[in-house]
Amino acid sequence: MFGVNDNRMSISAKISDGATSELKRVVIVIYPGVTLLDAAGPAQVFSSANTALERVGEAPYYEVVLMSPLGGDIETDTGVVLKTASLLDVSEQPIDTLVVSGGEGVFDVLDEAEFLEWISKAFGSSRRMATTCMGAFVAANAGLLNGRNVSTHWRYTTELQRQCPEANVQKDPLFVRDGKLWSAAGVTAGIDLSLAMVEEDHGHQIAMQVAQALVVFFKRPGGQSQFSDVLAAQQEDEGGKFTRLLAWIASNLHQNLDVETLAHRAGMSPRTFARKYTQRIGVSPAKSIEMFRVEAAKQLLMQGELPFADIAINTGLTDEQRLRRAFLRHVGVSPADYRKKFGTRLVEKEF
Repeated sequence: MFGVNDNRMSISAKISDGATSELKRVVIVIYPGVTLLDAAGPAQVFSSANTALERVGEAPYYEVVLMSPLGGDIETDTGVVLKTASLLDVSEQPIDTLVVSGGEGVFDVLDEAEFLEWISKAFGSSRRMATTCMGAFVAANAGLLNGRNVSTHWRYTTELQRQCPEANVQKDPLFVRDGKLWSAAGVTAGIDLSLAMVEEDHGHQIAMQVAQALVVFFKRPGGQSQFSDVLAAQQEDEGGKFTRLLAWIASNLHQNLDVETLAHRAGMSPRTFARKYTQRIGVSPAKSIEMFRVEAAKQLLMQGELPFADIAINTGLTDEQRLRRAFLRHVGVSPADYRKKFGTRLVEKEF
């Protein structure tokens, strides 16, 4: 680690005095074991926004404050130590944006009633609130997710839905906005969410300047997938029974991939294969294959200007109409709209 006294790096965020009270306070909530980038990513975006504003002759807008329930030094998952204000200290001034960070340590604070009550009240009084990664569990235990759309890291979507059945947990988006509550998938997705907030506050040009300064894409809209369907299938395949088959499918999407073909490669009867595959992967072979093909089509749409008909053939979707129908089912937009949002050439032009 980096050395400060005890060989750990120390980063502080202090509360300003009345002289800078016009600044909009961004309070980032952390706790022992927090994922460093879940906190540092948003902090850097808002701090860099101040720099961008100063460059165009405007006054800084954000004051970033790190907070933990008791205050003091907080060790992150990397061993880097962050200095924090306490819940009591932060309560003395209004909060514009509240950000609850994620990390394995979140489960140690979910039983702290006073902390959860403070989160609930701060949500009510602040302009907006965001959670990154597993910070969504804090919002859930504070009673803030009922009836709301929410995102968290894909590894924890099932558990969050189990703990908060009244929420609509979305496994795919990088971030979700539902009214004044924002939620990000976690880690780098917190940067995407924070850039979107800066854009809401100061417009496209300032947010783009921040993205350029941080050398990140502007922008991966919230609808962009946080992980691939192939990875999701492999994650569900506990024990790796279908690992080789899944890899083979991903490399042979242009072929006929009916149940009989897949069952033969798996060494099973079609009926047994269909049953076991659905049990393991969570979806039928037919739906899984279509998801894989849409995933491959996404990559081709982002990489260049290959005609839709060629993309359909290369991914086994056979024709443009089937490609379009599959995209509308799984992505919610047409292939043309997806290319407009995520195509490489369009992203390069924005820079």
